[in-house]
Amino acid sequence: MSTPLLELDHVTKRFGRVVIAEDLSFAVGAGDTVGIVGPNGAGKTSLFGLISGDLSPGSGQVRFAGRTITRLDPASRCRLGIGRTYQVPRPFADMTVFENVLVAAQQGARLRRQASYQAAAEALYRTGIAAEANIPAARLGLLQRKRLEIARALATRPSLLLLDEVAGGLTDPEVAVLVEVIRGINAEGIAVIWIEHVVRALTALVSRLTCLSGGAFIGDGDPASVLANPRVREVYLGSEVTASTLGLDDDAPGAPGAQGASEVSGGTA
Repeated sequence: MSTPLLELDHVTKRFGRVVIAEDLSFAVGAGDTVGIVGPNGAGKTSLFGLISGDLSPGSGQVRFAGRTITRLDPASRCRLGIGRTYQVPRPFADMTVFENVLVAAQQGARLRRQASYQAAAEALYRTGIAAEANIPAARLGLLQRKRLEIARALATRPSLLLLDEVAGGLTDPEVAVLVEVIRGINAEGIAVIWIEHVVRALTALVSRLTCLSGGAFIGDGDPASVLANPRVREVYLGSEVTASTLGLDDDAPGAPGAQGASEVSGGTA
């Protein structure tokens, strides 16, 4: 069996009595596509913090590409190949789109001169915003800001891309555009872990879905099976969601029947 690209080994994190992660074990292979869902406060973004280095576990180990990175800071993990986005894009508003991405290439990947310019240009083309390269970031609409957030992560040359609710607040056509951008990134061999409340976006892309609740995994497997899991329905979906709403085939094995839709088409973590 090949070594996983990313591995969390019995990771626990608490703030006082508040459990952020409870004995989590989780592995992702090179080029995988994994979606993460769960109710608000489930610990999804905290999970990304444990992977990217923004948070340190109280116990357990984090390994990346066969190396233990549990005590490495975010900058070191970024240089090893872990790129991430944040729920709320906060670009340097007075800088151009290109300059924003160039900063990521130079500071995140430690690229210099021509290599950094090339990485920035490639990231803009891969996310479809090359035409906005010379526009101040403050003038971008929401979809373009989301693309810029992904472009900045790509400019760090990741082998693992962590996407934190990049579809939030977008219209259905905009979500479809974003899914295709991410599909293209994954086709280049970059593994993707995507936290999202827009479940239709996840089911259009990922091959594996994981549900997190109370800092623990309560479902993990193919999307249809996880969304059909009674416990996942209870804590996350509710009682009125159909397979077609989720972008799944109603006749597919394990496709969920009537479930709940409060957070399936949008929302925040």
